[in-house]
Amino acid sequence: MSFSYKTSVVAATAALTMTACSFGPGGEAPAMPSPEHYGAQAQPSATVTAGGVAQRFDVGATAAPQWWRLYRSDALDALVDEGLRNSPTLAATQRTLAAAQEQLRAQVGASTLPSIDTAAQVERARTLVVPGLGPEQVQYNFFAGQIFTHYTFDLFGQTRYMNSASAARVHAQAFELEASRRALAANIVASAINVAALDRQIALTERLVEVSGAVASEDAQRFGLGSASRAQMLESKQDAASIAATLPALRQQRTCAVHALAVLIGRTPDNAPVVPDLDALALPEHVPVAVPSDLLRSRPDIEAADAAVKAAAADVGAATAQLFPSLSLTASMGRGGFSWPTVLSGAGGLWALGAGLSQPIFHGGALFAQRRASIDAYDAAVLHYKSTVLSAFQDVANSLAALDNDAQTLASADVAADAAQADLDDATSRHRMGSLPSTATHASESRYLNARIAAVRAAGQRMSDTAALFQAMGELPVTGQTAAATQ
Repeated sequence: MSFSYKTSVVAATAALTMTACSFGPGGEAPAMPSPEHYGAQAQPSATVTAGGVAQRFDVGATAAPQWWRLYRSDALDALVDEGLRNSPTLAATQRTLAAAQEQLRAQVGASTLPSIDTAAQVERARTLVVPGLGPEQVQYNFFAGQIFTHYTFDLFGQTRYMNSASAARVHAQAFELEASRRALAANIVASAINVAALDRQIALTERLVEVSGAVASEDAQRFGLGSASRAQMLESKQDAASIAATLPALRQQRTCAVHALAVLIGRTPDNAPVVPDLDALALPEHVPVAVPSDLLRSRPDIEAADAAVKAAAADVGAATAQLFPSLSLTASMGRGGFSWPTVLSGAGGLWALGAGLSQPIFHGGALFAQRRASIDAYDAAVLHYKSTVLSAFQDVANSLAALDNDAQTLASADVAADAAQADLDDATSRHRMGSLPSTATHASESRYLNARIAAVRAAGQRMSDTAALFQAMGELPVTGQTAAATQ
């Protein structure tokens, strides 16, 4: 959407007969496409069953305000609540918004109401005179007290436009605060899920290191007895060392993740919180999918971009209005004199009334350049709004696709883990009966542990991507459908 203007003096003069509301664009957000579905392919009504859960996509539903409670973990709820309460970054954003609101109140009061000031003056002075024409010096006292008032009429709406622009920018900051709040909650949930998944992976990897170490030890003994080749012994030793090398990296990831989580909730890293176990987190079964028209109203980043469009439109009106005349009234009254009796007598009365009318004539093209700049800024704000909406559609499309693919990945990983578990059970039974060597049992257990690690990664990714979709959906008042889904 674009707004075209003429910048000639003739056009400015003609605009004098128009109402102030015609000085700038209306500030409405541009019309955006409303696709039937977000991604290149329509999302399914539900994912495949994985981990015992088939997530349903409730089209037309809206996200619950506190969506993280759908994971049904009191420990996770406590972490998010603590972060929203104690995060210094979020608190700084709140104070910045409060400061902007007070600045707006000050601007509106100063620009729309008359200003009234008072002044008092007491002076003792000595003045030189011309020699021979009187005394060489004159000393006197002067007393005065006055009240001054000033008011500028907003004839063509410049003040109103400027205040509207400032108010829209404050609204944008409010939406940015909401976006920060939602992003903080999503980051806390994702970090907690990541730590819980890493805890499980570390435990499984520790057992995998033990198993691979046992295999390497047995092969070394067999090599010493001449029942295993040197190549097999060295290969087992290499495998054990390679698996052991993965454990410090996992522990480092876990350490960094829990330190990041501590900072997110407003703690120092040495006071890191206790993270709920992965099994204590319930995957939300109902996932809201807002229709595109609702998404435009539910995402705070889109609302902030919309407010920026309105601010830019008001800037165009203010830049246009400054081309026209300005009328100001001033008045003052008080008392003054060279002695207190004079001040208090009728002769000490002071007053003044004045009116001023100014009309820009020539400013070296600065006013028209400022107007053209505001038009360009408005066009840029409209394009930024479009870009924000398209990015929001992309976020939702990617999150929906991720959940569908995550479910398929987890389902396959679970099948592999179940098969590996059955193979391990068979190998263990055969080893007890003496029909299978311990090395075969260790090999089966290694395959099982690797399969379980893959399943844990898939389950954690699925939970994290679910949080990302809730974040991408934004927030609207809870509907009956969504309320039922949260039960």
